[in-house]
Amino acid sequence: MSSTIYTPLVLCIYILAFVTGVPSNLLACYTFLVKVRQKPSPVGLFLLNLTISDLLLLFVLPFKMVEAVSGMTWPMPLFLCPIVTWVYFCSIYISILFLTAVSIERYLGVAYPMKYKVIRKTVYAVWICGFIWGFSALHGSVSFIVITVLPSNESQDGRCYQRFTAGQKKLLMPFRLEGSLLMFFIPFMITIFCYFNFVRLLLSMPKIRRKKKYRAICLAVATLFNFTLCFVPYNISHIVGFIQDKSSHWRVYALLLTTLNASIDPIIFYYSSTAVQKTFLKCLQGLKKKLCMQDNHEVHVELSKTSDTRTTYNNETSV
Repeated sequence: MSSTIYTPLVLCIYILAFVTGVPSNLLACYTFLVKVRQKPSPVGLFLLNLTISDLLLLFVLPFKMVEAVSGMTWPMPLFLCPIVTWVYFCSIYISILFLTAVSIERYLGVAYPMKYKVIRKTVYAVWICGFIWGFSALHGSVSFIVITVLPSNESQDGRCYQRFTAGQKKLLMPFRLEGSLLMFFIPFMITIFCYFNFVRLLLSMPKIRRKKKYRAICLAVATLFNFTLCFVPYNISHIVGFIQDKSSHWRVYALLLTTLNASIDPIIFYYSSTAVQKTFLKCLQGLKKKLCMQDNHEVHVELSKTSDTRTTYNNETSV
């Protein structure tokens, strides 16, 4: 794919993710925040943090849009480059780990309902959230070090995190491989195991309502589809890059798929939380009510104008 096609493609994906992801994630964030305040639960905390992670990625997308418009060069102040890069890549792995945490929580609640109910405490979920954020931020700081600390002898041509020296590659390529194995492939295998057994156990329970079983299957399929589509190509590029000792030319396209994760996550929220469904329906009903009121107001104005016109005409005729 040529550079003339690549830049418009990048911009279109960023705009699509931003336009669809921001309102849906803000709606989900508000819903989970209210739910956690009223009745805290591990799943609610995990989904709330997952939403915040997606919003962080979406909030740095305008910087990436400006970069795409500028022909994949960095026209903004240089100090923003490592910050945007750090937030962008950290949010990817934070989302992966929280999706995995949700799958583990769902599986344990079905496989060991009585035993897990005894040891299940919200404070443990708070510690897990803190660990995920801290570990991911620390792990992602390597990209910050590569940009700001290690010297670069190659001309960057105003580009951000795209060209690397031999010294930078010596640190970056093993780091990417380790990140893909530790923070994606292991969580991916755990998620597959949890959701496969989650669905299998639910289907074997005759007392569970059919609607609930359907939701569980949709949840598992949506999560695994999200993992496969958004994260597998990107993390495979790290393995290929380590073998070839360079960034694969198709890595940039695989990275675009990870951006779409912020738009796909709300689908998982919708299937996994009745609170999100109710909030979404309330918003639709409120929007529909406003539109109906606006239409009625416009009709009333038109009728008033018509009435005034008829009155004026009658007055003129009588004169």
